[in-house]
Amino acid sequence: MAYEQIQYEITDRIATLTLNRPDRLNAWTPVMEDEVFHALQEADSDDNVRVIILTGAGRGFCAGADLQSLDAVGSSSDVVNKLKAQLAAGPGEFKRTDIRSDFRKTYSYFPSISKPIIGALNGPTVGLGLVIALYCDIRFSSDQAKFSTAFSRRGLIAEHGISWMLPRLIGISNALDLLYSARLIESAEALRMGLVSRVCPQTSLMEEVRAYARELADKVSPRSLGIIKRQVYDALFQDLGEAIDVANGEMLTSFGCADFQEGVAHFVQKRPPQFTGK
Repeated sequence: MAYEQIQYEITDRIATLTLNRPDRLNAWTPVMEDEVFHALQEADSDDNVRVIILTGAGRGFCAGADLQSLDAVGSSSDVVNKLKAQLAAGPGEFKRTDIRSDFRKTYSYFPSISKPIIGALNGPTVGLGLVIALYCDIRFSSDQAKFSTAFSRRGLIAEHGISWMLPRLIGISNALDLLYSARLIESAEALRMGLVSRVCPQTSLMEEVRAYARELADKVSPRSLGIIKRQVYDALFQDLGEAIDVANGEMLTSFGCADFQEGVAHFVQKRPPQFTGK
């Protein structure tokens, strides 16, 4: 697929998706939505990709939904009806069939991607841009980034599952604070809340994100990464006993896999691992 509003590249088994509307602070559009979905599916099915980075071009990550599109939604019943149909339908076709229905919705499909997704939040991350960031598995932030839910100041509500995801990341009180007030917070406060995992200098953000991604790509079993990701997201809907039963079954299966044999061999032989994902 040819991409118009994102850039997609693979280096060192890391796929980097860059939202590429820097003149609009990478404001989200239907075209961008479709391209991000297809790029993530492409990365997920590519054996040469082990980790995914999502970032923005220029000085912002994503300033939310394009305001011109919002103006059109507010002024046209035809566009409103189209938006309703789009949200009901969810994103494009999934290649995997073993994914919970919760993770087949518009934007909530990120956990269905079997590979780690790291959000490199290089600037303003607002509204729908914040929703997208929350669905990444891990978030690294520039020290120049700022965050806001924005919705209540636009006459909107907690959109696209943010009312489910945000409290799980930063707690109910912090989540309600950010959703009620839609205030703008800086990266230091985002780190204290647990909204992001790490804050990096603006000039070294991508270097640090790529170093972490390389650690995963080079030293960790890709099979383990995929199963662990599914375990963690599925466990949000399980009780402890169910999570233990799933883990026990997966552990027994792992003992018969090539990556387990390699994991033991490289440790004993004191050499770099050569995992195949098998």
